[in-house]
Amino acid sequence: MRITGFDTVVVDFYRTNLVFVVLRTDEGLTGVAEATLEGQEHAVRGAVRLLAEKVVGLDPTRIAETVYTLNRDAYWRGGPVTTTALSALETAMWDVSARALGVPVSRMLGGPVRDRVRAYANGWYSGAREPEDFAKAAVETVAQGFRGLKWDPFEAADLTVGTADLRRMLEPVEAVRAAVGDDVDLFIEGHGRFDVPTAIRVGRELERFHPVFFEEPTPPDGIDALVEVRSKIPVPVAAGERWFGRNAFVPVLERHAVDYVQPDVTHAGGMLELAFISTLAAAHYVPMAPHNPSGPLSTAATLQLAAALPNFRYLEIMAVDVPWRGDISDEALVLTDEGDVMIPDRPGLGVELDLDAIAEHPYARHPMRIFDDAVADIRPADARSYFGRPDGGARA
Repeated sequence: MRITGFDTVVVDFYRTNLVFVVLRTDEGLTGVAEATLEGQEHAVRGAVRLLAEKVVGLDPTRIAETVYTLNRDAYWRGGPVTTTALSALETAMWDVSARALGVPVSRMLGGPVRDRVRAYANGWYSGAREPEDFAKAAVETVAQGFRGLKWDPFEAADLTVGTADLRRMLEPVEAVRAAVGDDVDLFIEGHGRFDVPTAIRVGRELERFHPVFFEEPTPPDGIDALVEVRSKIPVPVAAGERWFGRNAFVPVLERHAVDYVQPDVTHAGGMLELAFISTLAAAHYVPMAPHNPSGPLSTAATLQLAAALPNFRYLEIMAVDVPWRGDISDEALVLTDEGDVMIPDRPGLGVELDLDAIAEHPYARHPMRIFDDAVADIRPADARSYFGRPDGGARA
């Protein structure tokens, strides 16, 4: 079997555009992967095209050799655009290789250690403004089946925040905790907003809400800052969504900068690289909670890793999504009443794309919303659940 080419397709997904990669072979088998990079869709499509030129004619089952060679021969290494393109190429090779054998990718990664994984919901709060809005949305999301909720309550804060503003920003956290009780896990997102003294102050304030972790409290390019914050706050720290490759994670783990690592399979180098990062983390007894707020292919790849990696602890996933998420692929996710997502066992990643449906939602320019007051508008007003129940029914 030989690679004959790659195609990239883009679909508007409200907050961003999803970028999909389709690997074609001379035997008619295809592999798919996600190369979504918010705000950099055109750049990453160009990077995929350049990489594709180098792999046409190669055996798609020789994954490690191909990725090693591409890294070795690159003069400029790393960074979000290049590594996202490489991650997609690598993941598509895993998909086509596993399809050729008729097994899920997790079987090729050593076989499953679990058939389901605890999930926490992102995007559940879209449109909420007041504390009671967040509390209402939280109760509805728990009723949907989730037992974990994540969001960024810090609006447009940049490096620092005043006492009165912080008190107001934490009111929704207080309201959500009161509404859902102590049996639901809360995950508080920081998006790398704060300087060291502010992150310490925020982390101490968060203790009373018992979050599972405070995610990315400081900007992602400063390990010293993260070490300082973690040493002085009483809640666990998570980070890693904006780090690329194993070399970024080695010093973080060696310096005990985090309690959870959050590499993204779409950006950090692909499936084998996340498996390697998982091993590094396990050597420090640090669990994995990969970043995954994207589309069906990123989720499919992350779920295959969840099946095979013993220290995989939490799956991030959108609670609701654009109405056409169910149209663009045959993704079929099941959410249990206990808050777990079942891991599919279909061949490869287990997802087929519908290119005709994708074409109905072409590229649209979307601004990044992290540092403005629209950070809560992560999904449209008509967003809906896309999960099924274990009994085969749909979740409301």
